[in-house]
Amino acid sequence: MKVHQHFILHKPHGYISQFIYELKRNKRKLGELYDFPEGTMAIGRLDEDSEGLLLLTTDGMMSELVRSKKVEKEYFAQVDGVITEEAVEQLKNGVEIGLHGKKYKTKKCQAKRIATPNLEAGRRIRNERHGPTSWVSITLTEGKFRQVRKMTSAVGFPTLRLVRIRIGNIELGDLKAGEVKEIFKEDFDTISQ
Repeated sequence: MKVHQHFILHKPHGYISQFIYELKRNKRKLGELYDFPEGTMAIGRLDEDSEGLLLLTTDGMMSELVRSKKVEKEYFAQVDGVITEEAVEQLKNGVEIGLHGKKYKTKKCQAKRIATPNLEAGRRIRNERHGPTSWVSITLTEGKFRQVRKMTSAVGFPTLRLVRIRIGNIELGDLKAGEVKEIFKEDFDTISQ
């Protein structure tokens, strides 16, 4: 019986959440960060411009289990402008976004304004002279394509930086960009508790 391995990764900005990408060969892929065992796959994705917590496993069944449980995913988003309480309430109640050429109403979620989080410095966003920015925490149980970015744009505050900090009860913690940590199956078993 094969012994599966499971990992958490702090995906840096500029990497795609894949090991193979045939369309453009110059994309930076996860396998460049760590010598993962053969058959390792990402559970869910973070787009190239996003950073933060990514779960990886060699067990396809574990991948399905985590995705099927409607596990909470928490993101910190730095947005353009000082986000208003009205915009936060709209995010909580669900907003209309475009998805596959159609309109989609996001599910209710948790959202709140937060102070600038203590995150590792990412790529430089812009100078203060271009106007203020603020941060919001958004916790979802769904994961549509570029959903958080589309949601903040829909309420008038486009996302400048996006960091996933939690999936279920697994947190990014103090893992530095590009660092990988092996975890145990038991960590996945309790992910939605």
